[in-house]
Amino acid sequence: MSIPKTPSFALTGKRALVTGAGRGIGLGAAAALAQAGAHVVLAARTPHEVEAAASQLRAEGHSAEALALDVGDLPAVRAALADLPAFDILVNNAGTNRPQAFLDVTEENFDLVMGLNVRAAYFVAQAVARGMVAAGRGGSIINVSSQMAHVGGMRRSVYCASKWAMEGFTKSMAIELGPHGVRVNTLAPTFIETPMTAPFLADEAFRDSVVAKIKLGRVGQVEDLMGAIVFLASDASALMTGSSLLVDGGWTAE
Repeated sequence: MSIPKTPSFALTGKRALVTGAGRGIGLGAAAALAQAGAHVVLAARTPHEVEAAASQLRAEGHSAEALALDVGDLPAVRAALADLPAFDILVNNAGTNRPQAFLDVTEENFDLVMGLNVRAAYFVAQAVARGMVAAGRGGSIINVSSQMAHVGGMRRSVYCASKWAMEGFTKSMAIELGPHGVRVNTLAPTFIETPMTAPFLADEAFRDSVVAKIKLGRVGQVEDLMGAIVFLASDASALMTGSSLLVDGGWTAE
């Protein structure tokens, strides 16, 4: 009898790029990949944050470097990636939110959210995918989406629009890049305690309303996403592409 062996979750020898890596989910993703053996490039607009994070990861025995990069500056993105070896993994995490009631949404806030969550994310993925295809060894692109890409939400019409768009281009990317061995999936978290969500969750009434919709009865922590990120990046998810991995505590179950 031949007993199947679990595919490896190890990322030894892999190169990973994480955007928005200075804090929150991006920092957690960088740590998860580094701890699984990958060499991680932490990218963000805030050099001091990614430099400090990369330094700490190296001090813990991992392989990491910092890259000061504004992903909204597409010429700068293309120039930076042209100077680097191809990546095996992308965690396309940089994003933002400006909650407003639909009737009050401004063009400025609409353009800001869509510009970062859709335009920048789309073209960062394109630039990294070009390198993956040219290198000819496949890869894994993880677009960080949201549970709000699967439902609607009060004061989140623009954010929902941006993340539903990400789910759409992820599926199309998966179709086109599959023949090159490049897998493309989304990670769709619930509310996670991060610097971005802190101002919202500091409102006790809002926090209570969030917890009431999370069936496991608590707001998520960055650590709740780290295993999912390693799974999507590794051979453990080798047959998974064009999918969304919901880590939402049951929010979208009803």
